[in-house]
Amino acid sequence: MKNNRKITYPEAMEGDVVDDYHGTKVADPYRWMEDAGAPETIAWVEKQNAITKEFLDTAEREKIKEQLTKLWDYPKYSAPFRKGGRYFFFKNDGLQNQPVMYVQDTLGSEPKVVLDPNTFSEDGTVALGEFSITEDAKYIGYGTSSGGTDWLEFRIREVDTGKELDDRIVNVRFTNLAWKHDNSGFYYTRFPDPATVKPGESTLDSKVYYHALGTAQEEDVLVYERPDNRRLGFGVSITDDGKYLVLNVWQGTDNNNYLYYREVESDGDFTRLLDDFDAMYAFIDNIGSTFYIQTDKDAPRGRVIAIDLENPEPENWKTIIPECDDSLHFVRMVNDKIVVVYMHHAHHRLKTFEKDGTPAGEIKLPSIGSVMEITGNRKDREAFISFITFTHPATIFRYDLETSIFLTYRDAEIDLDPSAYETKQVFAASKDGTKVPIFISYRKGIKLDGSNPVQLYGYGGFGVSRTPDFAIPRPVWLDAGGIFAQAILRGGKEYGEEWHKAGMLEKKQNVFDDFIAAAEWLIENKYTSREKLAIRGGSNGGLLVTACMTQRPDLYGAVICGVPVIDMLRYHKYTIGKFWVGEYGNAEENPEHFEFMYKYSPLHNVKDGETYPPMLIMSADTDDRVAPAHAKKFAATIQKADSGKNPLLLRIEMKAGHGHGKPTGKLIEESSDVIAFLFRIFKMH
Repeated sequence: MKNNRKITYPEAMEGDVVDDYHGTKVADPYRWMEDAGAPETIAWVEKQNAITKEFLDTAEREKIKEQLTKLWDYPKYSAPFRKGGRYFFFKNDGLQNQPVMYVQDTLGSEPKVVLDPNTFSEDGTVALGEFSITEDAKYIGYGTSSGGTDWLEFRIREVDTGKELDDRIVNVRFTNLAWKHDNSGFYYTRFPDPATVKPGESTLDSKVYYHALGTAQEEDVLVYERPDNRRLGFGVSITDDGKYLVLNVWQGTDNNNYLYYREVESDGDFTRLLDDFDAMYAFIDNIGSTFYIQTDKDAPRGRVIAIDLENPEPENWKTIIPECDDSLHFVRMVNDKIVVVYMHHAHHRLKTFEKDGTPAGEIKLPSIGSVMEITGNRKDREAFISFITFTHPATIFRYDLETSIFLTYRDAEIDLDPSAYETKQVFAASKDGTKVPIFISYRKGIKLDGSNPVQLYGYGGFGVSRTPDFAIPRPVWLDAGGIFAQAILRGGKEYGEEWHKAGMLEKKQNVFDDFIAAAEWLIENKYTSREKLAIRGGSNGGLLVTACMTQRPDLYGAVICGVPVIDMLRYHKYTIGKFWVGEYGNAEENPEHFEFMYKYSPLHNVKDGETYPPMLIMSADTDDRVAPAHAKKFAATIQKADSGKNPLLLRIEMKAGHGHGKPTGKLIEESSDVIAFLFRIFKMH
């Protein structure tokens, strides 16, 4: 099958569904694809997968897979964390499908296996989700996810003996376990049994329960519910001193939230400490009755405040760390000091403060990169810091907060020389003049003459900050002469909440304009050409690349679109889409929302006879976060409308979800397909 040979796509029958949106009639001929289990949908997907496989199965792909497998095969560690005076960490030996949890008495003692998720299933598709360890490290509660689903089933295990208790917790997602310090039980949140509710309502009516260890879930005690607002969700935690039960109360993906608390030993009502839904409030830690909280209230780039529970009125709040030019990303309290990760033009800086806010120094990071995690609690002397760059995987540092000694604890043993690559940051001007940061990584010595293939990645939404990260396939791309670029778009929170708000609802077009500006900058400055520029994004980033493609099909040489949100008129009817209305809007209920959403919705802006760039659309059959119907309906629409000059391929992964917990074997296969697609389109070797 040649690039210039017209592909015969499987026929997709067209229904006669037409919806009326505030007087505008909108056809939806592929509505039937929303039923993923229908025989006709399954048959159509199988034919699409066969076409995609035929296109990608080349000798070059086998070489790519060999390269990836070899590069992937190195030990991968998480930062260790302490519980009960012992150290816990995760390790993947190299090609294991899932990382294994270990425990050791000291940093130098022999590690012992606590949980090996590779034993959960033969093919690695059952993964470890959330977990929680008791204060004395006697028990671990852990949730398992099958086939990438967000739904979890929790079990309880003794850490030392590996003995499984009879306790089972089901019908849970987006929850953790908050153990009482006496190990008598834990708090958690759950939804009603999906079999007992109407279709589409399985993620409403979240409630907080208490489970006494050794009892059946049916006996769990209802602790908190909000029947007045069925869409509220709850995060539960118990303070390090064991005194307070804290509820983070959220609604959808809105960055604003509520914060409630009560004493653990109380069975009374919760105190609604922060109940105006006017800002983001993240509980950090407490010292007695003083709560330390990260917030963007009156500080769009973030600050740390202290609230005395005895005098909680806003006029009594104390600013511990004020807002500054850099955006505050996240905070931990270790050794009675406050460790703050800032974003400086979307890459991290690490600073420490005394608990009263007095600056205690900056921890110098080795290069442009990201702090992926910091472990340590208020009474710990040490913190472990995981640091990553675009061209090197995680390095674990140990920081002694009493001596300020910052040393490498564990470096990645990967067959990769980071000094062979270079990363720089540049800025492009968007349509309205806004400066858009772009990170660019490439192999040193490359000739920048406009002939290099480029992958341009973006996201731009939900206040998600995209700082530097490492992807194992990237060196394969860079070593073949490719360039990787990451654009920092409005809609994220890299410059605080104002940056986020400038890319949501009626301002969503700003995100697409930013990405288009980044693409044009790379072409104008001779990093690539239109023919060699591939754009890539997943989830909300899938919306990004398909919207930019339908708006500017002339600008790109290829499109990689993963688990995308594409049907903006009906997205809220799928899976958990109802919770994204605050970010995107609701075209069905609001005429003004319909006007701006219909204008950019990729599914509804495909033009008949247009020549679209080569495209690989990827989704998964059991994705219960972004329904695969988005990808299917878009593939059918664009394949029918396209001029036929370029391949427009659909790849639906089986026994996989939105991405979390995907086994290594599937990750290697997917990455091989993506690189093989780009190699073939761009004639690379």
